[in-house]
Amino acid sequence: MKLNKFLPALIWLKSYNRTDIQNDALASIVFTIMVIPQSLAYAMLAGLPAITGLYASILPSILYSLFGTSRSLAVGPVALTSVMTASAVMPFAVSGTEQYATVAILLAFLSGVFLLVLSLLQLGFLTNLLSHPVISGFISASALLIVIGQLKHLLGTQSTGDTFVPIVTSLYAHLNAINLPTLILSIAAITSLLLMRRYFSPFLKLIGCSEKGAQLFGKSGPIIVLVLTTITVAGFSLDQLGVNIIGAIPSEIPSLKLESVNMAMLRELLPSAFLISIVGFVGSVSVAQSFAAKRRQDIDPNQELVGLGLANIGSALSGAFPVTGGFSRTVLNTDSGAQSPMTGIISALFILLILLFLTPLFFYLPIAILAAIISISMMQLVNIEDFRHLWRFSKKEAILLLITFSVVMIEGMQTGLIVGVILSLLFFLWHTSHPHIAIVGRVPGTEHFRNVQRFTVETHPSILTVRIDENLFFANARVLEERLQNLVSQNKDIKHLVLMCTAVNMIDASALQSLEKITDRLEDSGVKLHLSEVKGPVIDKLKDSDLIKNLSGKVFLTQHQAIQELEEKQADGQKKS
Repeated sequence: MKLNKFLPALIWLKSYNRTDIQNDALASIVFTIMVIPQSLAYAMLAGLPAITGLYASILPSILYSLFGTSRSLAVGPVALTSVMTASAVMPFAVSGTEQYATVAILLAFLSGVFLLVLSLLQLGFLTNLLSHPVISGFISASALLIVIGQLKHLLGTQSTGDTFVPIVTSLYAHLNAINLPTLILSIAAITSLLLMRRYFSPFLKLIGCSEKGAQLFGKSGPIIVLVLTTITVAGFSLDQLGVNIIGAIPSEIPSLKLESVNMAMLRELLPSAFLISIVGFVGSVSVAQSFAAKRRQDIDPNQELVGLGLANIGSALSGAFPVTGGFSRTVLNTDSGAQSPMTGIISALFILLILLFLTPLFFYLPIAILAAIISISMMQLVNIEDFRHLWRFSKKEAILLLITFSVVMIEGMQTGLIVGVILSLLFFLWHTSHPHIAIVGRVPGTEHFRNVQRFTVETHPSILTVRIDENLFFANARVLEERLQNLVSQNKDIKHLVLMCTAVNMIDASALQSLEKITDRLEDSGVKLHLSEVKGPVIDKLKDSDLIKNLSGKVFLTQHQAIQELEEKQADGQKKS
């Protein structure tokens, strides 16, 4: 059982049969053809030779298929982690050099180690620090930066920088160096890709292709455009006119040159490796869970850390860069008809065969086409509607999205992500330190208690019931203390104060101390403090505390019971007087 948990492939392999392998083999052929342009483009995005994208699609895919828990997720180069890789490596080396490849490989290894450590320590919850507004702002800004960064390839000119202002300034300075053949090729490629994205599937249906076939091969636009433009460049020798091509592919796979690695480099790479790990894991698990829900399968986030960690270490051993599970890659995988993770293993073997025997065909592949594929893919991630929805729902969160977006554009992805996380935590602390505290009364004829400002309720002049809708801890303990003191001081008739703890799941030491102070102060004022509807785990922690021992009132099981008993006591007291 433990072995099955560590190696999830043993579970699906038990029921794997000849029909499954036939279906997966066919799906793998289609998937491999479709994913090649994407892999080449994302390697270029990472600042590495395009062929490195194929290196990153072999061993990582095999390792994840064996150790991951998703039966649909396809692991390999992904846009965001690729551009984060470029951002992290650029301070250490110039793109295209041996040193650059070494740092990228080291980054993949460190990312894999981080993911495995998170798994061992059961720290997958750290990914919850990335709130939806932060993720949305980060992805939109990163995608826009990626598109702007690709303009130099689309125009056939030069530009430097990795944030908005430097890139645009540099592009403007080099406008007079635009290569006309590259520009024409880029416009033709982008137009063709957009038209094929919209009209190719309907065209295939029109000529008699099945619904499923039309949907599947309708996504083959990038590979068709890639093949046609490569033939065009080779046939008309456009490389002689300044069109940049991939050129000769090195026969030797890059490796980690340990002699060029030092402790200072390791220390500076650690934050980047950690952020790439977290961003990659969050994106991967969200994709895996969405596809698992459709197939009614289970995802184990902690085992996903293992699968992705080993995939990144495998990428480092392959001379590549950080990888993760991608949405578009997974969509291609499922649309190709993948039935199990075996598709990832078989497609990795097909890519290996392509590397061994077909790499000379990539010689005339124009870099502008890869830039066009990247740009179109990234523009779909720029989500303006998300900001509009958030603005209507929560202006604070919309502003958080806007700040994250702006910082990413101006200062870079890593800084933007860190600022977004810090602001999310500050927003959380602000929210919890300003808890909703309501005076409640009984709804007539029921045992339910509701806010006096929202409902017509029954109250007693000498009994005050206060409900706090938040856990009690250091950030809000003093707020509760001051609020209760003010309520009592404003009403001299109050003899009993009932603190309704329906929403309290935790009380820390600071809040406990505040409650003890409240008890003493209320007792000095002639008011008894009572607690009601205290949850089991909370009362277990409180039972040996001075709060319970010195409580001037009682702990009631329900609010109705508290009011009923206190009202009877008040009535008896009035009769005696």
